[in-house]
Formats: sequence, structure tokens, C-alpha cells
Amino acid sequence: MSRVYNFSAGPAMLPLEVLEEAREDLLDYKGSGMSVMEMSHRGKVFDGIIRKAEADFRKLVGVPDDYAVLFLQGGGWTQFAEVPMNLTKNGTAAYIVTGNWARNAAKEAQKYTKVVRVASSEDQNFSYIPDCSDLDIPEDADYVYICENNTIYGTEYFQLPNTKGHVLVADVSSNFLSRPIDVKKYGLFFGGVQKNVGPAGVTIVCVRKDLINPDLPDYVPTMMRYQTQIDKDSLFNTPPAWGIYVCGLTFQWLLKQGGLAEIAKKNEAKAKLFYDTLDESKLFKGTVRRQDRSLMNAPFVTGDKDLDAEFIKEAAAQGLESLKGHRSVGGMRASLYNAMPYEGVVKLTNFMKEFEAHHSAV
Repeated sequence: MSRVYNFSAGPAMLPLEVLEEAREDLLDYKGSGMSVMEMSHRGKVFDGIIRKAEADFRKLVGVPDDYAVLFLQGGGWTQFAEVPMNLTKNGTAAYIVTGNWARNAAKEAQKYTKVVRVASSEDQNFSYIPDCSDLDIPEDADYVYICENNTIYGTEYFQLPNTKGHVLVADVSSNFLSRPIDVKKYGLFFGGVQKNVGPAGVTIVCVRKDLINPDLPDYVPTMMRYQTQIDKDSLFNTPPAWGIYVCGLTFQWLLKQGGLAEIAKKNEAKAKLFYDTLDESKLFKGTVRRQDRSLMNAPFVTGDKDLDAEFIKEAAAQGLESLKGHRSVGGMRASLYNAMPYEGVVKLTNFMKEFEAHHSAV
């Protein structure tokens, strides 16, 4: 078996142990005689799978009973609409725009509520997290919205905004389960799992139950009402069963690693190795203010587009895949998600040094 080190921003690497167990169960799940992809979502076997996945997620993250955990479909784009549809009571929401996804979320929310952009880093191509200690948040704001980690631009919140008593809503798609969080600081957080948790097709929403507006406008679709899914334990319609099963395997894998505190130490070590190499380099440069550098997504450039392209091509030949940066930033991007082993970052940083030595000598 030949596996590469896949630095893709998503869909991204899954733990090898998870993939191997899924392969083992593929044709016959635990003696059921069928695959998870074939079984009824109403049957006892899948009911056990989804209930264990939720229980393990709650244990891993520390989710209290007054929060619902939902396994949904539709990705972040659906949540951009579903959040304002379900949480709007006063008709105003505050958005902090630190990248493409927060900007898109604000635009989508405008269809359902008044959006006030209380901070932005667009003035410097989203290369930093703005000061969020004393924001001018409207008194009647139903919530304050952030994208906690910016996959494209490589910034991450290491201190949550001062919401001045308002509910915090966070898109955590690309730093999902990468470090411990205090759930009670959030009214709602959601994440597409395809970056750090499982295969594309599942979106996990964790929402404090008392925040959901029970008197929603008639235009809100049945499927886009959180209460619909809460009432049916995420089984109102056919869920993405295989994806939920694999997410459950990833939760078990994380618990075996020692939980989020231990995986955070590993992620910090990988990021330190990468950023130390970047800072020591005379060829490669980071694109993000140092204190805001994401532990998950690290964009970098040489300043020469042709040289960037050569680096990406040569890296791929070494088994270092998907290093091309997003067009908004250019250059390269290394995504260092939970499943990326330390050895992969060692190989990448060694290659960076070799590439620089070669091109310094030319």
C-alpha cells in the first residue's frame, strides 16, 4: 500500500486506523451481514451507531445536556442560512469578517436578518484577526458570528471575542476537535467534518436548546428547523449514515489518543516544527501575522509564482500532496489536521530546506 502525506485543506486525511477499521467493516458491519451503507437508518444497528457517535462526541468535547448535538447535511453554506433562520428574534446579528467563509455567511444571513459587520480584516487580505475586545455590538443583536479558523488565509482565533453578553455562534469547520473548548462560551457551533473529522457529507451542529426560536416564520423549511432534527434525534430524514459511522470511528480514535488535550499537544508540536522552519527560511515567507497563525492551515510563498509552482510539483513527486495554495493567497498551503502525522511535517520541512539549499546555490 502506497500512501502519500496529504496536506489538502479538505477533504483531508483521515487517521489510518479509522480507515482500516472502516475497511474491515465495509462488507459486513459487526456480523450484521451488510454494510453501513446498505442498512436502514431506522434499524437497531444504525440506531446504536448514531447514539454511540453522539455519546462519544459529548464526552470528547464536554457537551452539557442543555445542548443538542445534530448530525446534518448541507455543509457550511446551509448553516449560513439556517443559523439566522433559527436564532433570529430581534432581527439583528453581528458578524466579524475574517475571511471568505465569514464574508459569505454574512451575505447569506442578510436574506433573513439585519447584518452588522462589527469588525473585519479585509483591509489586509484577511492576514490577521482584528482586536475583538471592545466591539461596537448592537444591543439587540441576537448573536455574534465568527469563523474560528480560516482555511484559506491561515488565521485562527486563540481568544474568543468579547461578545458583551451576546450569544456567540462559530463556524469551527477547519479546527474542529483540534483542541479543547469550553462549550458554554458558545451558543452554537457547527462544522463540516470533511477537514478534520470524517468524509464529506456530514455537518455537526451543537446548539444550546433554549436559543432556538420556537415561533419561526412559515418560509423556514421543515428540514432547516433545528427543532425538527432535535425532536427526531437527527433521524427526521435519511441521514448521511456512512459519514456518521466514520465520524464515530474518529471520535473513538481521538479518545484513544487521550482526548482533545492530548491531540492539541500533537498539533502544537507539528505547527511549531513547520513555523520554526518557515521563520528560519530566507526563501519561504508566511502570509499571516505571527500571533494569529492557524495551527491547522499554514499558507506560505516564495514571492515567485514560477518557483512556487516548481516547489509544488517537486513536493508531489516526494509524496507531499495537495500543497497548492488557494488562489486568494497563492503560493502554498500546508494543512496540519489531526490525522497528519508528525513524520509528515518532518518530511515537508526537510524538503523545504533541501529545496531552498538547491535554489540558493543556483
